[in-house]
Amino acid sequence: MNRNSKFQQLLILAFALALGIGAFAQEPRTNADRKVYRSRVVPHWFADNNKFWYRVDTGEDRHEFILVDAEQGKRSPAFDHEKLAQVLAQKSGGTVKADRLPFNTIKFSEDGKSILFAGKDDLIWRCDLATYELTEAKGEKLDGPDTAPDDSAGRRRGEGRNRSARSVPNGKSPDGKWEAFVRGHNLFARDLNTKEEITLTYDGNPDNSYARNAQRDRAIEMQYDTPELETPAPEVYWSPDSRHLVAMRTRPGTDRKVYYVESSPKDQLQPKLHSYPYLKPGDEVPIHKPHLFDLEAKREIPIDDALFANPWSIGDVRWSPDSSHFTFLFNQRGHQALRIVSVEAKSGEARAIVDEQARTFIDYSGKFYADYLDDTGEIVWMSERDGWNHLYLYNAASGRVKNQITKGEWVVRGVDRVDKEKRQIWFRASGIRPGQDPYYLHYCRVNFDGSGLTILTEGDGTHTVAWSPDRRYFIDTYSRVDLPPVNELRRAEDGRLACKLEEADIGALAATGWHAPEPFVAKGRDGVTDIYGIIVRPTHFDSQKKYPVLESVYAGPQDSFVPKAFNAANRMQTLAAKGFIVVQSDGMGTSNRSKKFHDVCWKNLADAGFPDRILWIKAAAAKYPYMDLTRVGIYGTSAGGQSALGGMLTHGDFYKACVADCGCHDNRMDKIWWNEQWMGWPVGPEYAKDSNVTLAHNLQGRLLLMVGEADENVDPASTMQVVNALIKADKDFDLLVMPGSGHGVARTPYGQRRLRDFFTRALLGVEPKSDAHGATVSSP
Repeated sequence: MNRNSKFQQLLILAFALALGIGAFAQEPRTNADRKVYRSRVVPHWFADNNKFWYRVDTGEDRHEFILVDAEQGKRSPAFDHEKLAQVLAQKSGGTVKADRLPFNTIKFSEDGKSILFAGKDDLIWRCDLATYELTEAKGEKLDGPDTAPDDSAGRRRGEGRNRSARSVPNGKSPDGKWEAFVRGHNLFARDLNTKEEITLTYDGNPDNSYARNAQRDRAIEMQYDTPELETPAPEVYWSPDSRHLVAMRTRPGTDRKVYYVESSPKDQLQPKLHSYPYLKPGDEVPIHKPHLFDLEAKREIPIDDALFANPWSIGDVRWSPDSSHFTFLFNQRGHQALRIVSVEAKSGEARAIVDEQARTFIDYSGKFYADYLDDTGEIVWMSERDGWNHLYLYNAASGRVKNQITKGEWVVRGVDRVDKEKRQIWFRASGIRPGQDPYYLHYCRVNFDGSGLTILTEGDGTHTVAWSPDRRYFIDTYSRVDLPPVNELRRAEDGRLACKLEEADIGALAATGWHAPEPFVAKGRDGVTDIYGIIVRPTHFDSQKKYPVLESVYAGPQDSFVPKAFNAANRMQTLAAKGFIVVQSDGMGTSNRSKKFHDVCWKNLADAGFPDRILWIKAAAAKYPYMDLTRVGIYGTSAGGQSALGGMLTHGDFYKACVADCGCHDNRMDKIWWNEQWMGWPVGPEYAKDSNVTLAHNLQGRLLLMVGEADENVDPASTMQVVNALIKADKDFDLLVMPGSGHGVARTPYGQRRLRDFFTRALLGVEPKSDAHGATVSSP
């Protein structure tokens, strides 16, 4: 794991929490999933990387082993399953079927002429593939159990992080002669040979300290894999020649805490008061700025901070290999400027190497990538400056753009690998295959100069890949919501198909009455832009009936959210089975399209794409008259809870019922980073204008608010302030407060049942009934 990976994981976790508990977690395997066969290929490569085997499920409790010759592009049974079954039956005295062999993993010998497998009592057996003679293989070991393909590169969020090496904060100089330390908030250096101490600063105080700030310590430790720090300790970066050091001086920010009462703790009768640090929009953030010192001259070299006067953050401090200068990444408060600033070691002169500016916002949390190529003095940089998210090559000395690496009306979704020797970049993109859904992920390669663009994946669907150890081949798995997974072996050189592997079999699933979601496209508010979504129908759908419509909404600008890959049993289908048509679409203001598409959210989160979503639903209903638009409901969690209620308050003529779960209903009440990223800084009148508290008096229809009293993601008071406003407006509504629950009440079994029952009453007009286990069984 590189030093940046843990910080990236924190961003991913923040995104997941913003969506609701488990939003990015893999769905648990269900009975529906178990009725899908031949969907998964987990390769076990031979040492020469020319062959691999895999085990594939072929039916209920049935499987087979497949051997693939990658060079020849041939797929065949790994061995004669029937012969081995007969030998095992003779040896055990029982019945063994060829498609139910009593082991799940094998290991080929180096010459490929025999296999190992585990029998009863964990004994390892060797099978000669010429004679099918079995012998006990004492002392041998098998590979570990099957694991999922290495597709992590395709499934990360916040992908565009800096992959290059950094200077790591360290108190001791590289030559081992000096040690920097803090005393009384000031910075000192100690000669480790003579023990002589040098006072480097005199201006340190609690409000401007060279000691690491408590608000930053945890993030720094996780980002750089450093051990627990003694307090006080400086954050310093030494030049490679040990002559200069950069020390970070911090002015602490607002010490805001959020409080809540845990009404029913498990370990005592009386309630507990809890608090946790939680900055909100407009609060003062810790100001963290670099100071440069010359150890030989025993003095500070002043740096003019005009280029980094108002930071949201300053980090990624890196010294050049020749110690002539250092750079850092400056993210301006308000997120309209992002710069790589270079500072000369001798003079302290600061200049911008990269100066990214935007009229609206820079999506630093989802579309940032910088890779420093020290050997060639270049930087690979990600930017939306031409209206689409692309890569650029900079001259790191002059700050001049050498060339745009990728270009077109499509977006780079993340960089997987930079090959500095071949000067190639391997990346993921969407919208790059004309005629396909512009959100489908494809894998690509391009040269540093922008030539040689190669789209490695082809099929009409969204893709993940698993590379061979030497990266000469990859297994491409693609699917759509209406297409079960297809697995192919392809050549990394040009993406050419080497061999078809598996196409998933959903016959057993279809026999249950299961219907695949339908991708649906309609024009947005401008009459030009295509809006993409899905329609999910009940299990036993009847086109002659009328069905109420439920919209699942999440309009967070940090991503796009409509499912693109095949899933036999998602939560929308579970809800549809109760007698609803469930829909979801990505309206304007969400990510992964053009910058213009994304900018709709700017200081405008109440919009939430509703002008597009409503047109999309109306277009679907025009095509499918069984969608009853007199009975439309909406539900969502977190920012989705905010949008769901917002839809009721601003489009009450369309939405008749709503479940808003743990909503961040007023952006002034929610976490600072997420809200200032999209709503801007300083806090302006847009915050109040977009607040569900401000709009609460507009409520029509039926509303269920849900909140967990122990929510540490979104301040629970955000929901209660909506409650207060609704009471003042004399509005009727339902409220569910779950003791001890955190973020995402609708994800709990009780919350799910309450959501289903609410819509059953509000839109189906029937009283829900439960089976012996408490599950709702009502239907229209």
